[in-house]
Amino acid sequence: MQNAPLYPKNLKNLHHPHGTIKKKCFSRQKPSVTQKKMAELFDVKRPAITKHLKNIFDSGELDEIVVGSILEHTTAHGAIEGKTQTKAVKYYNLDAIIAVGYRVNSKRATQFRIWATNILKEYIIKGFAMDDDRLKQVDRWDYFDEWLERIRDIRASEKRFYQKIKDIYTTAIDYDKSSTQAQIFFKKVQNKMLWATTGKTAAELIEARSSSDKINMGLTSWRGGVVRKQDVAIAKNYLKKDEIKDLNEIVTMYLDYAERQARKRQTVTMEQWADKLDGFLAFNEQEILTHAGKVKAEVAKKIAEERYDEFDNQRKRAEALAADEEDLKQLEEIEKKLLENREKQDE
Repeated sequence: MQNAPLYPKNLKNLHHPHGTIKKKCFSRQKPSVTQKKMAELFDVKRPAITKHLKNIFDSGELDEIVVGSILEHTTAHGAIEGKTQTKAVKYYNLDAIIAVGYRVNSKRATQFRIWATNILKEYIIKGFAMDDDRLKQVDRWDYFDEWLERIRDIRASEKRFYQKIKDIYTTAIDYDKSSTQAQIFFKKVQNKMLWATTGKTAAELIEARSSSDKINMGLTSWRGGVVRKQDVAIAKNYLKKDEIKDLNEIVTMYLDYAERQARKRQTVTMEQWADKLDGFLAFNEQEILTHAGKVKAEVAKKIAEERYDEFDNQRKRAEALAADEEDLKQLEEIEKKLLENREKQDE
């Protein structure tokens, strides 16, 4: 499926038939329009927009305070020359525009829904939706750098990185997925990347940065809402923001390099792949790991899990204390209301 543009071609006219929706509505970082402009956008009368917005807010789909904002406009006074007048005008953000677009009944709104649904369908099926044309342009707000950074982070994720490396290294003539040598080799690759970024192996990083006394046990990222035991044995979860950026860049460059090497279809051994990795790191002026590290992986995992148990116990005690304080507060409020009711009855 061809990537759909961010703006549907048949919705580009905001001031029908002149002016562009892109310029007036969607090109800004936080687009907002008045009810009048929204009516022009979807080619309906303003009362229809008012009705749909009321239903959207009444149903709880959106919060009017969150999606709406009042701005003061100063204009020339119509009756008195040289005088100005100030009028409060309400603007609605993109959330409100989209919600109205899915409710209003007009040909242009139908076109909008077809376009928006195609974008949503692409996101559900592929996991992403891209506006190729917009990313190629250099506008006032350039999201391309953010897009690149997110792609690097995805490519450097542990599971995806391992899978990609495995796909590349299967080209080695002596590769055997069931061999201990292959498993050790993949761990070495990960450790060399981390060493180039932090000066520590994965195990050393976990042992050095995990702590039951630190906020979130020293982790900077994890899956889900709270830190769990399975999160504490993943080295990348302890990286600082600048380290994550450095690691992602190194991984992305190396994957590009390794893929180009693999496409040459030359006979390569696992040992030669290891030499190529060292050569790549040396070329990029990164420190090369030449030893197995001071901490074994299984030892680091055991240490981290023991620290997690203590951390989790502390967390549970804190949660129980907070719950007790909340219960006490509610009891005090109930007691206060009972006293107030008794005083009213005595009067």
